[in-house]
Amino acid sequence: MTRERQVWFWLIGLLLTLAALYVLSGVLTPFVAGLAVAYFLDPLADRMEALLKSRSAATALILLAFFVVVAAVGVALFPLLQNQVTGLVARLPEIVESARGFIEPHVKHLESELGAEHVKQIKDAAGGFTGAAVTWVGNVLKSLFLGGKAFINTLSLLLIMPVVAFFLLRDWDVLVARVDDLLPRASAETIRGQFRVIDATIAGFVRGQATVCLALGTIYATGLTMVGLDFGLLIGLATGLMAFVPYVGMMIGLLVAFGVALMQFSDLSSFLLVAGVFGVGQTIDAAFLTPNLVGGRVGLHPVWIIFALMAGGALFGFTGVLLAVPVASVIGVLVRFAIGRYQASTLYTGDAT
Repeated sequence: MTRERQVWFWLIGLLLTLAALYVLSGVLTPFVAGLAVAYFLDPLADRMEALLKSRSAATALILLAFFVVVAAVGVALFPLLQNQVTGLVARLPEIVESARGFIEPHVKHLESELGAEHVKQIKDAAGGFTGAAVTWVGNVLKSLFLGGKAFINTLSLLLIMPVVAFFLLRDWDVLVARVDDLLPRASAETIRGQFRVIDATIAGFVRGQATVCLALGTIYATGLTMVGLDFGLLIGLATGLMAFVPYVGMMIGLLVAFGVALMQFSDLSSFLLVAGVFGVGQTIDAAFLTPNLVGGRVGLHPVWIIFALMAGGALFGFTGVLLAVPVASVIGVLVRFAIGRYQASTLYTGDAT
């Protein structure tokens, strides 16, 4: 097969894969979730296999412990979170009104300093960004909770995902070996090298960032509850989970917390305590969590991550959100590899030899 035909072969294969993902996105969620769980737990399964001398036993034990912990946390937190979500939604108009009353004097001051036209442009830009973000979040939530297939989707997650996770985790090393056997021999070592970089990138972000999110959610939820902020548990956990989107999650959580604080508190010290909780969380994150759990292995720009999450959610719903970071990692690694090859070529160096 000539090089031109190889390019067309892989391009057509990529387009067919994307088309299949789009068509099947409605049923892929439990399989993608199972794959994510298996990938997340594979290092632990390798260590347990060495102790138990059985991959199946190690897989069963790890998944049993994993799902028991998830179920226990869900059962413990669900009633509390349900009450706080209901209360927050009911009081949302009041929170918005309090925030508006706080912001309006500052807007008038800006109008006197910058002019009404410039302030209007800033408000329009901020409103457009907020509207786009709210629409994206709404579409993702709609794909999860609304529509006639919501019950089937939830049932498939509960029943199919653990089964998929078990078989993928049990056979992970076998599947990797089979994929390796299919690599073209002439380029096998180069492809293996790129796979190692992709694995390090995904592992550094997904495994590391997931741990960071859990730690930050615990810190924020505990701190906001201790300072007495209404809905502190909900806001703290949501802020921790949204930390998966760099910077944006923390800013949204901080704004919501200040909005609730405006309605609830009248003294400055309470606002300082709320700000202090976020300050402590960000300090711990910057000084310990991210350097040790994520480090510099990721190589994913925050803007690229945000775009990938929004594009994945818009194209494929919740399945697209799950696939966004891995796909962005693969594209990023391949682009860097292509740039390296280009800079080593005569097209870049200009050497005739």
